[in-house]
Amino acid sequence: MKHPFRTALLLGLGLLAPLLETPKSTAAPAPVSAPTDDKARMDKFISELMAKMNLDEKIGQLNLITVGFDVTGPVVSKDVDASIKRGAVGAVLNTFTPQAARKLQELAVKQTRLKIPLIFGYDVIHGHRTIFPIALGLASSWDLVAIERSARIAAEESSADGINWVYSPMVDISRDPRWGRISEGAGEDPYLGSQIARVMVRGYQGDDLTKSNTVMACVKHFALYGAAEAGRDYNTTDMSLVRMYNEYLPPYKAAIDAGAGSMMSSFNDINGVPATGNKWLMTELLRNQWGFTGFVATDYTAINEMSAHGMGDDAKVSALALNAGIDQDMVGEIYLKNLAQNLKDGTVTQEQIDVACRRILEAKWKLGLFQDPYRYTNEKRAKQTMMKPEFVADARDIARKSLVLLKNSNNALPLKKTGTIALIGPLATRQRDMIGSWSGAGDWKQAVSLEQGIRNAVGGSAKIVTAQGANFTEDAQMIARLNEYGGELNVDPRSADEMIREAVQVAQSADVIVAAVGESQGMTGEAASRADIGLPGRQLELLKALKATGKPLVLVLMNGRPLTLPWEDKNADAILETWYAGSQAGNAIADVLFGSYNPSGKLTATFPQSVGQIPLYYNHKMTGRPYQGVALDKYKSRYMDVTNDPLYPFGFGLSYTTFQYGKPELSTTNLAMNGTLEVKVTVQNTGSYDGEEVAQLYIRDLVGSISRPVKELKGFQKVLLKKGESRTLTFRLTPEDLKFYNNDLKFVAEPGDFQVFIGGNSRDVQMAEFKLAGN
Repeated sequence: MKHPFRTALLLGLGLLAPLLETPKSTAAPAPVSAPTDDKARMDKFISELMAKMNLDEKIGQLNLITVGFDVTGPVVSKDVDASIKRGAVGAVLNTFTPQAARKLQELAVKQTRLKIPLIFGYDVIHGHRTIFPIALGLASSWDLVAIERSARIAAEESSADGINWVYSPMVDISRDPRWGRISEGAGEDPYLGSQIARVMVRGYQGDDLTKSNTVMACVKHFALYGAAEAGRDYNTTDMSLVRMYNEYLPPYKAAIDAGAGSMMSSFNDINGVPATGNKWLMTELLRNQWGFTGFVATDYTAINEMSAHGMGDDAKVSALALNAGIDQDMVGEIYLKNLAQNLKDGTVTQEQIDVACRRILEAKWKLGLFQDPYRYTNEKRAKQTMMKPEFVADARDIARKSLVLLKNSNNALPLKKTGTIALIGPLATRQRDMIGSWSGAGDWKQAVSLEQGIRNAVGGSAKIVTAQGANFTEDAQMIARLNEYGGELNVDPRSADEMIREAVQVAQSADVIVAAVGESQGMTGEAASRADIGLPGRQLELLKALKATGKPLVLVLMNGRPLTLPWEDKNADAILETWYAGSQAGNAIADVLFGSYNPSGKLTATFPQSVGQIPLYYNHKMTGRPYQGVALDKYKSRYMDVTNDPLYPFGFGLSYTTFQYGKPELSTTNLAMNGTLEVKVTVQNTGSYDGEEVAQLYIRDLVGSISRPVKELKGFQKVLLKKGESRTLTFRLTPEDLKFYNNDLKFVAEPGDFQVFIGGNSRDVQMAEFKLAGN
């Protein structure tokens, strides 16, 4: 997010004037002689280059500094220009625009001894200038083509803006919506998360990283960050190896298999050792087992923070990180200050430093930087690329696909474009929140608010009346905290009761109420864990007062996590989950509200009834005493005050039409170890609208050497069916789809009985049975 003291920061670093100057010449200097066609030539070039490098220059390549427009942590690099000139910097984060990147690149390639170019990294999470829905919203589209397209556009824009390395995708599985960063990932399921990881990497990197419109992906956060205890950011993680391998690691592996060029370490510890110093994780698993050959960077000051974990002083954690397999130190400058002495002390080896340096240089080769260090600094291309009309149109379409209809009693939606519509709530008119957290270089002032989107949709055919109704919070300290980090909250000084009274008065003049409620974008994302995940502030009181008017009540939710909404579910006439939908949020939401687009999104994270149910996820294990709904059955795994059921299950999402599933038909009920099982199901659109449906296939392994989940997603297809149309869908399962890691961490498919389920969500399914035969 834009930092409020960026100008002062740049002035203090002596960099603002150079960054704003126009380069005297836009012609690239003669490139270093470096062909870019195969690994042998890369190895030869880098070996020759490293033979010329002294120890300080090698360590310098391991140093990633921050300077520019955006600060994501408490430390800012100092004396940047001098550090670059002496070869003490390998990469820069938070600097973008062709002018700014070129100025720093010129220091590296013109004023250093060996003229080694810099890599420029940035947090491009769900778009760069054109902002798409937050990652949790993108995942809710279940549309892999659309998700890949969003990454491709982000790569086009960021690569035109001086950036060649993006800290995305975030593939952490999370089953705790208290964790703020659940907004940044794909949700709770390893299969879906893996599919999304693959297409995101492909969207960023394309088929050739030397092309000027591609960027290197940095997969984060390795590993298990989404399982932080109590949903509290940066907290410890502890789990069995079987759970790691089966449930949390697959998306990281999928991203690596897709060719991701780099990884980022996570902040949490794993089995008592912080990820950044965890040799089992970074070397044994990542490199030896998975064969990863790219480079690993830390998250912001993560090496330094190992001291707070209790791992020792700066010198000790420096050696710990390098020994673990960490190649680049983000911002902390621990390597820069300690590795030379570590080498003298014998706590690291020259070979380890050389290996880490080589990996960074290989990344620069693959990006084509040795051939042309200025390939990402073309000002003309930048002007032609940012927020192109077709990108904006795609942002609107992709946003529509991400919206999830959670309730629609008595066809309250779609709305008519007539009469008077009361648009009420703290998110009714705001632009800032539309692009969400981690919106990088996006300009919220260019975002379409919900009010503007509705006015665009109805023109002069309906009257729109508005009221804020409530602030996000009455907590002055919370408001100050949010505004310190770009919240842009303008707090209404009136009392909550006054605001509610005004909202009720406005609502009484309307035919229908659209209540735009949820979280301010700063209440989600990094360092934004919440213990209470209901609507914040006095918003629930506002809704109760609006309900009392007797007018139809439509909720438009904007939030970065599943919320607890028991009253809202019982009392609202319709609920549309819109997440933070990006630059075109208002238009996309209006498209759905008025029926120009039939909602097709499905949840990728379970919504609990109560925070006390967390962690709550669909693919849980069965207990020996399962509760089966008998109220007086005491000695079962259950709560006394709430059911075990979610409010909205994984995969859930309604449409303005209805879909009917037939019983799955199997090509065989005995699957051979070298065979394929075809599962066919007929889906019919039985409603009055054309619509898209996400047909989901799950399996259950009924008997295993270890307890298996009650359901596991193994396939999905998103199909458009015209009203009345039927279509038979075919899914294919092989023994590979039935494999899991057993207690010996062997990836096996065990013969036995299985169930296969197909439906529109994880709860409402049709079932068939088959056997997996032995060898």
